[in-house]
Amino acid sequence: MEVMNKYRHIIFDIDGTLLDTESAILQSLKDTVAKDMPEEELKFALGIPGEVALHRLGISDTRTANRKWNEHLLKYKSCISLFDGIPALLASLKAGGYSLGIVTSKNRNEYIEDFASVFDEAQYFDRVICVEDAPFPKPDPAPLATYLTLSGIGAKEALYVGDTAYDSLCASDANVDFGIALWGNSAKGDIDADYLFHTPSDLLDVL
Repeated sequence: MEVMNKYRHIIFDIDGTLLDTESAILQSLKDTVAKDMPEEELKFALGIPGEVALHRLGISDTRTANRKWNEHLLKYKSCISLFDGIPALLASLKAGGYSLGIVTSKNRNEYIEDFASVFDEAQYFDRVICVEDAPFPKPDPAPLATYLTLSGIGAKEALYVGDTAYDSLCASDANVDFGIALWGNSAKGDIDADYLFHTPSDLLDVL
């Protein structure tokens, strides 16, 4: 396996990769849809745009429901935090001369409210692609393709780090190498990936 010093850009997903948000997202989704569904049945919603997830749950007015979902999420804000090791990872990558980016299924307002306005680490990121910045959301390759085009780099100059099958498919179809973030859920090791990262520092170990 090649070492990863060929990469110029390290691109991250947010939820489940930078932020430990799973419990807050699922609890607030249950509050929104008012259904006593097991969390396991709602996990499909992790990693895709909120309105897409709500549509799959049979909700027609997804825009209004998504706004309510974000309002419910506020009740669980105290449960959301950066994963251990993420601040040190980002600082080390930036100091090492890498360009850092984000490709997320959050819309721009959600990105600002959930991440940029809360965590100082947002300053490390040079480019952020939100769901409305590309013609199609993950798992379509469009978000990563948009990032590559705007950054003026080739697919093999970037590494995408995420935690869901949607992230994996997006990267694969964009011809971008993918590293699976297992620090939130080691059971996700069965998702197709070029690299398995059990802790954030594992990424540094192979650079």
